[in-house]
Amino acid sequence: MVEHHDREGVATFFVPDEPFAAGISASLGEGVLHHVKVRRLGIGSPVALLDGQGHRAEGTLVRLSKTSATVEVERVITLPQLPPVHLLVPIADRDRMLWLAEKVAELGATSWRPVLYRRSRSVKPRGEGPTFTGKLRARMASALEQSGGAWLPAMYPEASLTRAVSALPDGVRLVLDAGGGPIMTQPLAPPVTIAIGPEGGLESDELDEFERAGFTRVALGGHTLRFETAAIAGLAIARGAVATVESARGD
Repeated sequence: MVEHHDREGVATFFVPDEPFAAGISASLGEGVLHHVKVRRLGIGSPVALLDGQGHRAEGTLVRLSKTSATVEVERVITLPQLPPVHLLVPIADRDRMLWLAEKVAELGATSWRPVLYRRSRSVKPRGEGPTFTGKLRARMASALEQSGGAWLPAMYPEASLTRAVSALPDGVRLVLDAGGGPIMTQPLAPPVTIAIGPEGGLESDELDEFERAGFTRVALGGHTLRFETAAIAGLAIARGAVATVESARGD
């Protein structure tokens, strides 16, 4: 739970465990309380709260002690979710996965599922397990506040390729592969799923499994990219293309 400031200069906190409604009092947890004190906020300070599910509560700090803080919520705004773009990411180096988690939250990924590919097994230290998932979520929450977003990516459990593919929604399915066609030649109407392989690339049978599941191989062009670079580039391209499609539909 990290504190940042929105464009109006109001202290904004990620508070996922409190229901938001006008007129209620929301208690801030220990992590948020620490940042309230660091910022030297006092009674009467305006505060905004995010729950990661599209809700932004705006209110006033009305109670502050050494062990607790309370915000009186005055209004709640519900912000729409972006059109769906889902990610399958490799289980990989922990630090690089944490960095990627920040960036995909900034870009508004709809969901995040780590996949244990064959080449993932040789990575040490790997980013996996419940404790690591908590760290990923915290990084995403911090990035959400900084980017002005309101929706955290849905975080699904680590899975094998077969299980991950079987749980996907329908829609456009793309797997990043240097041997594929240019990504911009693909129709990118939502929902879109983008699969990113591990460092060293996907095995041929893994690519075959993706294709059997309806994925199209697409390339970003240029040099061979690290998995986190490829994921960010693919997501950014899809976000831009999907926004264009949605805008045209609105017209």
